[in-house]
Amino acid sequence: MNKQQTSERYPPIENYGVIGNLNTVALVSLNCSIDFLSYTRFDSPTIFCKLLDADKGGSFSVCPEMVNMVSKQLYLPDTNVLVTRFFAEEGIAEIIDFMPIQDGNHGCTIIRKIATIRGRIKYNMRCSPRFNYADTGHRIHEEKDAYIFTPNKGDQPPFKLYSTRPLTRDGQDATASFTLKEGEYTCMVLDAHEKKGSVKGKLEDYVENSYQATIRFWQNWLSNCTYNGRWREEVNRSALALKLLFSKQYGSIIAAATTSLPETIGGERNWDYRYTWIRDAAFSMHAFLELGFMDEAKAFLQWVRKRSTDEELQLMFAIDGRTDLKELELAYMEGYKGSQPVRIGNAAHAQDQMDIYGELLETIYIYVTHGGDLTYDYWKIIVEYIDYVIENWHKPDCSIWEVRGEEREFLFSRMMCWVAMDRAIKIADHFSFPYDFLQWRTVRDDIYKDIYENFWNEKKQSFVQSKGSYIVDASALLMPILNVISPFSRKWELTMDAIDRDLRSDVLVYRYREDSDEVDGLKGKEGTFTICSFWHVECLALSGRLEEAKEHFEKMLGYANHLGLYSEQIGMRGEHLGNFPQAFTHLSLISAAVEIDKQELAHRKTLPFLHKEMK
Repeated sequence: MNKQQTSERYPPIENYGVIGNLNTVALVSLNCSIDFLSYTRFDSPTIFCKLLDADKGGSFSVCPEMVNMVSKQLYLPDTNVLVTRFFAEEGIAEIIDFMPIQDGNHGCTIIRKIATIRGRIKYNMRCSPRFNYADTGHRIHEEKDAYIFTPNKGDQPPFKLYSTRPLTRDGQDATASFTLKEGEYTCMVLDAHEKKGSVKGKLEDYVENSYQATIRFWQNWLSNCTYNGRWREEVNRSALALKLLFSKQYGSIIAAATTSLPETIGGERNWDYRYTWIRDAAFSMHAFLELGFMDEAKAFLQWVRKRSTDEELQLMFAIDGRTDLKELELAYMEGYKGSQPVRIGNAAHAQDQMDIYGELLETIYIYVTHGGDLTYDYWKIIVEYIDYVIENWHKPDCSIWEVRGEEREFLFSRMMCWVAMDRAIKIADHFSFPYDFLQWRTVRDDIYKDIYENFWNEKKQSFVQSKGSYIVDASALLMPILNVISPFSRKWELTMDAIDRDLRSDVLVYRYREDSDEVDGLKGKEGTFTICSFWHVECLALSGRLEEAKEHFEKMLGYANHLGLYSEQIGMRGEHLGNFPQAFTHLSLISAAVEIDKQELAHRKTLPFLHKEMK
């Protein structure tokens, strides 16, 4: 099979919507096929992963039969309830997909409501599970009004497939064909068969009650959002996307919903992002706090506390805190559009990344400034973190981009160590907690001097990625955002010029240019990093370039998919690359929108005074 034939078997990454229940998420394509589902929690093995192997991966599809039909997707207002509609001369079909959020149930239920809005339409359904990343066979047997799928081995629970229309067995799959005239609907429910399952009573009643309850849950949650700025709809969608990645059971949040979606088609930069990075999670909590969501941040900080068994914090965990995330390659899987390897687990969990203390302490500081409390027992854990930073801040590491080459002294890690020291001091002063006043402030100042004296490259006229390098790195954009440098200082203006010159393509920003494998130890190109593009927007706002910031932000919104969702990267044809949806991208969108609104408000307040002075 040639590359073109392989590519045609996979929808674009951006052609998906996402549903979830705060335990796991499912990706639903524009043709209404569930092509990815980790079952029954975010980091579990999949039962559907057609996204990673079109032939072997398995899917759950419902498709109307109409000539020359087109499809469109939308979310019901202020929810994660997904509607896919098919349009043709002969009729309109509608399929509503959602996952109920059920207290005390940590399993997985998917509900699909299928209706004909106009005309008389035939539908075909096929449920083709492939347990354990398509590596484990299964058995099927019929029980009353449902089919039960049971894996032949492993820990994955069986599931029941209910339907109000007759199901038939086709090999290892369940199928159905039925016709609905205008105003008729049917429903199907995939339910994890743990204990007695979730479905009770008449199926139609269960579906309708779950539908109304799910809508209420999302709308009630979002009603707590305090953002009322210019981009309310886009910020709300990003908040809902972040919430989908949040574990209700544990209080952790994953970096993205998928594994091994490539950063370049056919390349090797394919990673498993279904875990909790301290960095990504802390930034996500920062975004939640900016929007008034205190409960998520409080739950996450409690989750972190349980992980703090010593002064050194592992950089990533499974959602339940498990630390062994051994990286494996699934050689039998084709990969998205032939992009291999397909990986599960992530070897970066064993890396040293000193920056994570800065992100965590920044989030704790924001939590405190928003009225959150902090006990002395928690403070003693923070002291252990700071003792570790004091001892190790000057050492080389792998930093934010998790390089798989040689460890270096990275600017990003150095400035985040400064943030850790600075925010810890501010937290201590806020609560009058005891700390080594002289030592902490001396170390903070030593790190600050090191940044200014040793990470500035005179030839490049820019702060650079690591000591002694000539590489411009977009992670430097966090310097003014985190108050490491004034956005009006000459060195920062020159650094912005260097980023514009070396890394920016219109409004899209690369994290760095991988002209040599020596940069990160990996081969191949990648797309622009969308988080860096939104950081750039935020820096424009901080620098007083408000009109430019608003223009760039609006252009970035144009790169969202049809539902307002983003993957990790954007390619040169505007295509989405990398895992999807990506927490980093959505939290940076929120942060940029909030900052532009803040700067606009401050600008409006100063105008009357400027007018009086001019008079």
